[in-house]
Amino acid sequence: MGKTTGFFRTWMLPISMATGIAAYLLYRILPFLHPLGPFAAACISRIQPVLIFAMLFLSFCKISPSQLRFRKWHIWLLLIQVSSFLALAGIARVLPCGRFLPVIEAGMLCMICPTATAAAVVTDKLGGDVPGLISYTILINIANAVTVPLIVPLLHPDAGMSFIGASLAIMSKVFPTLICPALLAWLVRYCFPVIHGKILLMKDAAFDIWAVSLCLAILMTVRAIWHSGTGFGILAAIAAASLLSCIIQFAAGRRTGKRYSEEIAAAQALGQKNTVFAIWTGYSFMDPVSAVAGGFYSIWHNIYNSWQLYRKQQNDLLERVESGLGTR
Repeated sequence: MGKTTGFFRTWMLPISMATGIAAYLLYRILPFLHPLGPFAAACISRIQPVLIFAMLFLSFCKISPSQLRFRKWHIWLLLIQVSSFLALAGIARVLPCGRFLPVIEAGMLCMICPTATAAAVVTDKLGGDVPGLISYTILINIANAVTVPLIVPLLHPDAGMSFIGASLAIMSKVFPTLICPALLAWLVRYCFPVIHGKILLMKDAAFDIWAVSLCLAILMTVRAIWHSGTGFGILAAIAAASLLSCIIQFAAGRRTGKRYSEEIAAAQALGQKNTVFAIWTGYSFMDPVSAVAGGFYSIWHNIYNSWQLYRKQQNDLLERVESGLGTR
């Protein structure tokens, strides 16, 4: 029993991803399940925000408001995201991209996309600076709400959006899932300390919730790719662009964080993305085909995080073995 539990703990993220993919493919293969599609999609759209809220609430319970403060590495990460977004927008504006415009916009989405709410869970598991990561998550969402409405009308002048309207739409999409869990967590911390203490004992609860959320997210990712109606060539190019963006951002985050002894938090802050938000931004403000990039990116960053968590577990096991040998 212990070995079975350990196996699932080690490979929980790949299992969640495989389950999400298998669930959607099973739905496509078995015709009698098709009538359940709209109901299932509606349920998932309501369940996912609840899971995200619960994950963030548990994460905020572990930190106090005084820990949420500015770090020097935040500046460099903001510069990397905003400058790369502007550079790609300049390429899309100046060069005749034609049918490859969704590929350029896919890169833009991947670079400017804010940090995932689940990044705090992974950072905590890896032993990184969770308060620093959450602080950056708030900063990049503010930068996103300013940058996207300013730049996108240059590429899609007929989008029919105002700067204020687009900014409010973005903020209304992300800030309730950031601010409300924090306020509730701090209310529990200061007003109900006994309950807060019991919550802190639930060490793996946020990770377990994320595993369920990841399964649903991957299911919806496969669904979005399946229904994209885009040719294989463009889909492959978008997949490659999202993979390249993922590699660049994890590497840049790790290299930047190394200067401040915050490799884990900086890498996760820059590399792990709120891909649901990327998909929504693509559909709402850009060529809808570009939204598929969020789905592909979700696969790439979760594969990398699965490997990181596996490596961390193996290193911890090796340290325990060496420590045990050293005491003999």
